[in-house]
Amino acid sequence: MQLAEILEELKSLSNKKNIEGMGRFGINNTKALGINIPVLRTLAKHIGKNNELAFELWSTEIHEARLLAIFITDVKKLTEEQLESWLQDFDSWDVCDQACSIFTKHPLAYKKAIEWTSRQEEFQKRAGFSLIASLAVHDKKADDIQLIQFLPIIERESYDDRNFVKKAINWALRQIGKRNSSLMQLATEAAKRIYDQGTPAAKWIASDALREFKKKTV
Repeated sequence: MQLAEILEELKSLSNKKNIEGMGRFGINNTKALGINIPVLRTLAKHIGKNNELAFELWSTEIHEARLLAIFITDVKKLTEEQLESWLQDFDSWDVCDQACSIFTKHPLAYKKAIEWTSRQEEFQKRAGFSLIASLAVHDKKADDIQLIQFLPIIERESYDDRNFVKKAINWALRQIGKRNSSLMQLATEAAKRIYDQGTPAAKWIASDALREFKKKTV
């Protein structure tokens, strides 16, 4: 399928009611068509992996075109420059998180997770913690040491009270803790130290994580 054909298909699937709903969930809908993720994934399967087409879709700045670009990308072929270029364009939590989910398969995933957690821009910083959360869930070959290195970073950044950042920090902490019993203990200890920082963001991040750790079995 060519770019023009895909864009025509996307526009035919546009749903104004869904666009309004996206806004209520904190999704940037200024250039959105209101197409559900399962529909986009089905279209992506039909298209197949195609990085050249993915870059063309991304450049349109249409919300769903960017999601589709993520789904058809062969992530292992992305250069570091291309990872950084997409990162600069993140303007919505869902695009950020979907991209980070596939970035877990990139050879630079751990390096970028560490780098991005120090960024000042809200969605770039979120990307670092979203990537950590996704690695904790999806990288089944990772040993505990690879994930433990993220706990001091989570503690360090837990002062950040921006909504999309603190939620991603909390998410990363919870996913590390739920990985296994050893990591649960270390994440619990980290959460208690975070709580003791005393800031509103830190207390929320820690309290929410500790609540979930008490309920979950690894």
